[in-house]
Amino acid sequence: MLHIRNYINGGFHDPAEGQWLDNVNPSTGEVYSYVARSTKADIDAAVAAAREAFPHWSGLTAKQRSEILLEVSKRVRLHLEDLALAESEDNGKPLWLSRAVDIPRAEANMAFFATEILHTETAAHQTDQHTLNYTVRTPLGVVGCISPWNLPLYLFTWKIAPALAAGNCVVAKPSELTPMTAFIFSKLCMDAGLPAGVLNIVHGLGGECGAAIVEHPHVKAISFTGGTTTGETIARTAAPMFKKLSLELGGKNPTLVFGDVDIPHVARHVARAAFTNQGEICLCGSRIFIERSIYDDFKKALIAETQRFVVGDPLDADTKMGAVVNEAHMNKVLSYIELAKQEGGTILTGGVRKQLMGRCAKGFFLEPTLVEGLDPHFRVNQEEIFGPVATLIPFDSEDDVLAGANSTTYGLAASVWTNNLSRAHRVAAKLESGIVWVN
Repeated sequence: MLHIRNYINGGFHDPAEGQWLDNVNPSTGEVYSYVARSTKADIDAAVAAAREAFPHWSGLTAKQRSEILLEVSKRVRLHLEDLALAESEDNGKPLWLSRAVDIPRAEANMAFFATEILHTETAAHQTDQHTLNYTVRTPLGVVGCISPWNLPLYLFTWKIAPALAAGNCVVAKPSELTPMTAFIFSKLCMDAGLPAGVLNIVHGLGGECGAAIVEHPHVKAISFTGGTTTGETIARTAAPMFKKLSLELGGKNPTLVFGDVDIPHVARHVARAAFTNQGEICLCGSRIFIERSIYDDFKKALIAETQRFVVGDPLDADTKMGAVVNEAHMNKVLSYIELAKQEGGTILTGGVRKQLMGRCAKGFFLEPTLVEGLDPHFRVNQEEIFGPVATLIPFDSEDDVLAGANSTTYGLAASVWTNNLSRAHRVAAKLESGIVWVN
């Protein structure tokens, strides 16, 4: 069986302590490979390799670094089918989604930042006839990139590409739940001529090798995407070490549907926003606020659209929703569905594990679920579920819906659906979200 090894200093290495983790295909529930369970010793080796590579890599011209990273992007494109299949097997998402979104975006990430560095600008300010203040941008050194399991290669490359393009060397840790495409990617980097030590990929548990990256004194910056609790831990560790931090954490995103919309059209898009990628996207619209005047009609349309999300084998072209990432996560999502019932909610559709036949009989599948009847302040409407569960909440006025939409501790994203342009701008300005989409 395949062993997913660490990529350090241009070569593949077993974990220092010789321990391995099971890598389970969520669609079948079966172990299909083993992934390195790395520790501090492996991180020390990766950081040492990165520090050794840094003078050469940062000393290259932007054009030289660009050419190498474009070669990496080219190889991602050439291996799109292999990478898409690996992503679907590792994560449980439909193959068509990996093929259409995840892998093309990974290719684009590498290409974008490879070319962006050819067009950077710096500022200069002449304060008087004798003084000129100017800005010089230099790479930091070794940076740590820790990426999540929901969009594995997509978000892995989103982190490493700008760091490498700017001249930094990287120690990266993909999620231990979805390590396969990062492992394949390391081979593509070797083929593309990326110098040894510039990118080091170390696999393992967050509390072990992830923590070792954050704590390492020679890692100058951390980029992390994942759960809010883990982000808090990273911030507490990195703050007294004065590391630069980029944290992209959870979301409990509101979707606001006003009464003047085209109901069939908007219901289709709202369902997609809630259930694409099994609802395992931090930007998913999981709280759906519907103006009371159209609540019943929109609910009916949304239930119909949700039931069109065919749950099935990710390799089947007709499948709209695959498996969630592992059994523990499936049980977590099911526990929130039970909590919704306890809080007085009504399950409108879904709400149960989906049992498939054949090779997927032991897979971790859930039916897309809609719940109504819950107060905006109940736990199911306040806590991130990160699965195919969305709630429906009626509202009567702009003030009413804004109070509900802004009632969580999250502020990642929101969406507004209305044909009234003035309302769209007015409501968007009052939503406490970093991103607001309109229609």
